[in-house]
Amino acid sequence: MTTIAITADQLSTPEVIANPYPSYHELRDQTPLIHTLLPAGTISGIDEPVHAWALMRYDDVYNVLRDHESFSSRHRLVGKIAPALALMQDDPPRHTRFRRLVNKAFTLKRIETLTPWITSVTNELLDKIGTWETNIMESFAIPMPVMVIARLLGIPGKDYMALKRWSDIFLAFSSITPEERAKSNQELMAYFGQMAAARRSHGAEDLITALVEAEFEGESLNDAEILGFCMLLLIAGNETTTNLIGNMLGILTERPRLWQQLREDRTLVDFVVEETLRYESPFQRLSRQTTREVELSGVRIPEGSLVTTYYGAANRDPQAFPNPDEFRLDRDLRNHVAFGMGIHYCLGAPLARAEASITLNALLDRFPTLSRGTQPAIRQTANFVVYGYQQLPLNLRASN
Repeated sequence: MTTIAITADQLSTPEVIANPYPSYHELRDQTPLIHTLLPAGTISGIDEPVHAWALMRYDDVYNVLRDHESFSSRHRLVGKIAPALALMQDDPPRHTRFRRLVNKAFTLKRIETLTPWITSVTNELLDKIGTWETNIMESFAIPMPVMVIARLLGIPGKDYMALKRWSDIFLAFSSITPEERAKSNQELMAYFGQMAAARRSHGAEDLITALVEAEFEGESLNDAEILGFCMLLLIAGNETTTNLIGNMLGILTERPRLWQQLREDRTLVDFVVEETLRYESPFQRLSRQTTREVELSGVRIPEGSLVTTYYGAANRDPQAFPNPDEFRLDRDLRNHVAFGMGIHYCLGAPLARAEASITLNALLDRFPTLSRGTQPAIRQTANFVVYGYQQLPLNLRASN
């Protein structure tokens, strides 16, 4: 099997981050596996060149995500750029024990209990927007998920924006210095450490208390593990949902007929959420490291190699999703990889789906039409891991 080699920064330019799909299609058409070289210094804090294999085909991405024994989440870059994220960057048996304990605290019942509050805060934010042009990212899609995560964890409202700032810096790969990132990450870890210590002394009706109290077969979570999960929930939950909501609304502004269909038939809402996850995946890529020599698409990859699974490319692979560049509600979407696969399937997926569904229903209740505002929509280009908007002006007109 023929492979090609590129420098990984070709997939990380502002232009490609803003619209990666043409590059995905072009590279996938040339070869299923691409050998990439990330020059030293491309990522702030990584001073040596990084070699990796980029996987663009659905079957390869799916197989890697399902095979945690051959592809480790604890790859050699973990901890070098930022603190390791619990669960996401853990392997069994640590991952197995950790997830078992977290499942005791982060339950579907807890998410369902939170749903009325999410609906209430959604309507409060929309009330503040009113019925004029707004950058929906700034006025809604960014603050709402942060508020939900903070509420879930029991964090006071005065600290919401600090959480958002820490989250943004955690995911900033090249726009800040290593010293700035380290300082911000230390502040975030210290904050969650104080919260965990406070809950050990005085419990509350929140997720941090549930994590402190979680027990399975005589085992419980230590402070470092609680800290790690809180960071994961903040970073992944906040960014994924913000971009899911923004991408969904951007798609719908281009499809006024679909907006009318949704107003007439709310059973389509969940299909829109799922197709958005496939069509414009909020989370675009994630790396693993081979634990043995493996073969993917006829190419032998040595033990110890980095492989990067491109979720966005896999979800637009025509071999898995016919006419992948069309937004359609009649697809079988059970196997899209927007939330991963296997033992690392996103624990927060039900919460993200709930927030997106509640948002869409609330907007459908209020606005007979949804259209772009007069200012340009701008995609974010600072972070190559996520796909979303920096600015998305919407023109909102309320029902009479």
